[in-house]
Amino acid sequence: MDSRVTKMASERPVVIFSKSTCCMCYTIKSLFNDFGVNPAVHELDEIPRGKEIEQALSRLGCNPSVPAVFIGGEFVGGTNEIMSLHLNRSLIPMLKKAGALWL
Repeated sequence: MDSRVTKMASERPVVIFSKSTCCMCYTIKSLFNDFGVNPAVHELDEIPRGKEIEQALSRLGCNPSVPAVFIGGEFVGGTNEIMSLHLNRSLIPMLKKAGALWL
């Protein structure tokens, strides 16, 4: 299952593993949408084997397991990490480097 997560995480420049009922997931998805980034979003509570994927994310170090954000195929983190990157102005350059933004 871990290899499936890795494969899913590299399908687009930005991939977010989320749950449709999670308010922090909504916040992170909104942030990327506001930037004009079109991430691949996997709602773990709505897809088959979502629980297994969530467990694999936990094994990769995602705590809590959602939101889990991958940029350029690399695990970046959850809400705290993404907001920290945004606040210290590192997120936009990271998104440009991954090919998710062309500004």
